[in-house]
Amino acid sequence: MTGGEPAKSEPGRATRRGSSRVRVVLLVLGILLLAANLRAALTGVAPLIGQIRTDTGLSNGVVGLLTALPLLAFGALSPVAPMLSRRIGMERALFASLFVLAAGILLRSAGSVTALFLGTAVLGAAIAAGNVLLPGLIKREFPERAGLMTSAYSTTMGIAAALAAGASAPIAYGAGLGWRASLALWALPALLAAVVWLPQVRGARTPGASVGTSRRVGRLRRSPLAWQVTLFMGLQSLVYYVTLTWLPEILRDEGLSVSSAGWMLALAQAVGIVAMFLAPMIASRTPSQRGIVAAAVITNGAGTLGLLVAGGTAAALWVVLLGLGQGACFSLALTLFALRAPDPEHAAALSGMAQSVGYLFAAAGPSLFGILRDATGSWTVPLALLLAFTVCLLLSGIGAARNAQVAVPHAPSANPIPTEVK
Repeated sequence: MTGGEPAKSEPGRATRRGSSRVRVVLLVLGILLLAANLRAALTGVAPLIGQIRTDTGLSNGVVGLLTALPLLAFGALSPVAPMLSRRIGMERALFASLFVLAAGILLRSAGSVTALFLGTAVLGAAIAAGNVLLPGLIKREFPERAGLMTSAYSTTMGIAAALAAGASAPIAYGAGLGWRASLALWALPALLAAVVWLPQVRGARTPGASVGTSRRVGRLRRSPLAWQVTLFMGLQSLVYYVTLTWLPEILRDEGLSVSSAGWMLALAQAVGIVAMFLAPMIASRTPSQRGIVAAAVITNGAGTLGLLVAGGTAAALWVVLLGLGQGACFSLALTLFALRAPDPEHAAALSGMAQSVGYLFAAAGPSLFGILRDATGSWTVPLALLLAFTVCLLLSGIGAARNAQVAVPHAPSANPIPTEVK
């Protein structure tokens, strides 16, 4: 009898190990599919902006709201997503966000101008939840491989963004489906991700509330270093989303076809993936990140300057420089949340502040640049202003990249202002 017990228990352990491996595979696949949906619904719009403007009769400034509305949602809902996660659980919150995303995408293509903007706001709210919760999920489930998983999901996000930017115009015009059907197709990846994510919902755990997070965010707002990180996040977002919205139109005004301009945007997204993957690994090896931040911002600025001075001449070169610089700036902004904080709790507070304030700041960019284009009749003034914002990005980045940390005391003190530990 006793001799038979080990033989009986061994298959049980093997089954559990096999079950665990299956769960991990499904979890990783689910995370990657979630990440693929965090930008594709946005990058697919830019190559179709001209046709949307023609069909709806809207001005460039109003059409720019198609990019600004999701950013407003990112900023407004970044503090709300963790509260939703604490109430219903992180897995359920992400699962619900995928259905809201699919609904928003379909509503955006329903036909009327009202539906166009309402659907855009809804999908922006869904993406905001993924933006905030996915990094926390990775840190919880893969504490020893957080860097690798972050690189994997960032790269997946970039690949999906590039595919959406490159494919939206050919689907709309080459296949003869029109811009509404082209945009509506991006509901399918969201629904696929929801199906793959379903096993994570069963038995999902509800994390406990983080004590004092709101107080620490309030104190962080008194820290110059925290504001430099926030400005770097906001300015890089502004530069990225202005480029995402208007680069195809800028290139079309320089003589490129709709499809070629769309593929140029896809090129920028594609080369950005390389920088997005490499920049955090380089940054984490040195106490100060000033060198890599300066290189990323200057590369981005060189691309903007090239478009301003040379226009469509050597357009591919300027687009590659923009993609490399912006991809590196995005991943560096995310990396600074951890490097400038002494522990995960402070990193979460700094991330919440930077994403909320930064995205609200960036939301004004696409519409502002569209209004400037309408007012001046060319892209010279908007590109010159974009270059000026890039200089501000460099200054805030140099401050945010210095070898220091934002430290907020856990216990109340006479002086609650965050200190900067060097």
